[in-house]
Amino acid sequence: MAATHAAAAANLTFSFKCSYHPSPFLSPKPPTNQDFPLHFPAKSNPSPLRIISSAISKPQSPTTTTSSITPAGTHDTFISRFAVDEPRKGSDVLVEALEREGVTTVFAYPGGASMEIHQALTRSTIIRNVLPRHEQGGVFAAEGYARASGRPGVCIATSGPGATNLVSGLADALLDSIPIVAITGQVPRRMIGTDAFQETPIVEVTRSITKHNYLVLDVEDIPRVVREAFYLASSGRPGPVLIDIPKDIQQQLVVPNWNQPIRLPGYVARLPKLPDEKHLEQIVRLVSEAKKPVLYVGGGCLNSSEELRRLVELTGIPVASTLMGLGAYPCNDDLSLQMLGMHGTVYANYAVDKCDLLLAFGVRFDDRVTGKLEAFASRAKIVHIDIDAAEIGKNKQPHVSVCADMKPALEGMNKLLEERGNKLKLDFSAWRQELQEQKVKHPLTFKTFGDAIPPQYAIKVLDELTDGNAIISTGVGQHQMWAAQFYKYKRPRQWLTSGGLGAMGFGLPAAMGAVVARPDAVVVDIDGDGSFIMNVQELATINVENLPVKIMLLNNQHLGMVVQWEDRFYKANRAHTYLGNPSKESEIFPNMLKFAEACGIPAARVTKKEELREAIQKMLDTPGPYLLDVIVPHQEHVLPMIPSGGAFSDTINEGDGRSQF
Repeated sequence: MAATHAAAAANLTFSFKCSYHPSPFLSPKPPTNQDFPLHFPAKSNPSPLRIISSAISKPQSPTTTTSSITPAGTHDTFISRFAVDEPRKGSDVLVEALEREGVTTVFAYPGGASMEIHQALTRSTIIRNVLPRHEQGGVFAAEGYARASGRPGVCIATSGPGATNLVSGLADALLDSIPIVAITGQVPRRMIGTDAFQETPIVEVTRSITKHNYLVLDVEDIPRVVREAFYLASSGRPGPVLIDIPKDIQQQLVVPNWNQPIRLPGYVARLPKLPDEKHLEQIVRLVSEAKKPVLYVGGGCLNSSEELRRLVELTGIPVASTLMGLGAYPCNDDLSLQMLGMHGTVYANYAVDKCDLLLAFGVRFDDRVTGKLEAFASRAKIVHIDIDAAEIGKNKQPHVSVCADMKPALEGMNKLLEERGNKLKLDFSAWRQELQEQKVKHPLTFKTFGDAIPPQYAIKVLDELTDGNAIISTGVGQHQMWAAQFYKYKRPRQWLTSGGLGAMGFGLPAAMGAVVARPDAVVVDIDGDGSFIMNVQELATINVENLPVKIMLLNNQHLGMVVQWEDRFYKANRAHTYLGNPSKESEIFPNMLKFAEACGIPAARVTKKEELREAIQKMLDTPGPYLLDVIVPHQEHVLPMIPSGGAFSDTINEGDGRSQF
């Protein structure tokens, strides 16, 4: 079978199968000494362009067009530790290729098929390996690194179960458009397809959950493949790229050619160009005609936060954010409506329901935002700008659409508004006043019951004590929604959460990656007991690596969000959602403090509201990692709530697990 792959490799280049149709109104960017005009657009929230087939490539035929691309890295100034003509192992070539891309940290867990890579990492003076205690922890950490920094995160795993343990993280990165490069060891080429020990066809397994993936069958391809992987992960709509490298390729000696051109003609041709000014003029005209406009912004605006703020400054249009877009516009600003959608604020959802112009920027009209599609922004003209043409019109048909990177699109609109500001005379004060009345009428609130600690209050206190400047990661569930509602994010890349996939166990390893990327920042994992225990083994990593991750655990002994749905829609019948010990319900089980103690991490438990502020302050003041176990009642519900498939008129504002439904 290896011979079959090798034969195919001689003739294979990239085969693209995608529902991607570049907009006819895109204008090219002037080339800069390249065969193709390229730029690095901002991250976008929706799922990436899917390039479905893998590349198993030998040099292409002379008739194939290539582009000489130099992605972000240090190719021109890099000084190798090897002599120019010195043979070295494929694993050393791989590590140097990572160094040339500017990689300084990887999250790698060794195994039989990746041992050569780890041996090569020990010879690197540039790359640090943060050793996770599970491959899923490694890929989530790479995501946390990428989300906090905007640079691609790198994780490495062995073949078989090591590779398959990356699957949830790759799927998560695809859905949330996170640039990561995952490298896996593979059995030797001669054993591929023989059901060898720890062999899985990881390229096939991950085909639909990566932006692209590679099986390297020629050691000479490693420099090019790594450069292509980083370029693909970072450009256009970001996403995960996987490189699968057989062990014999890692062991083979070679003198690498670092000047191989990247060969991605089809991909490059499909990258969105600069937006057409005529379409931006049309959007500005719609703004000037509107009475009740709203900005609906997502993860696609994270790299254009300054331009977004300038647009709001010029127009006075209020801003509603998706879960992924939190921080793109400051949540504490008067014009912020905070989050919209299923658990969004009443006033954000009111604004979308009543608006006459919806400016959907860097979003994908996710079902948790729109609910019932026909009722979503039913009174409005819709303008949709996104970097991925496949998202435009996929769920909601816009009246005006532009396939472009948000940064130049916002820059172009701001330029037009600055030139025509006096003529346009935009005045949305009456609309803003209407929304301000909704803010006063329907604020985010919570109830207090005796000494019990409301989970919302814990997050509010954390926000106050950190002045809204911490990087927050979360698991998935009620605590995630409360962290989105009650922490006021001021900047992009402060908020790290598994949005599209909703992967429990994300919070702790993501915080681990974030603190590596941003050692200057306070990083807090706001977690639930259900999510936390899924990757609790990473407590060992943060201790050994001395990573100052603060963990605020909202412990209600239940799968809180599922319990909420049981209360609302299943007559409070508990179907395996209690996580404690049924024979000792009065005790907290498991004892999270013992996990922390086993890993040498200071920890404390707080059960009373009046003791909470001091406990959180102690957590923040303690050097290094710290676990604070905050015991909260399981009856709390995340409100507001629009039931799945519902409309704004179906909003639920009252009740909790103490009520009958």
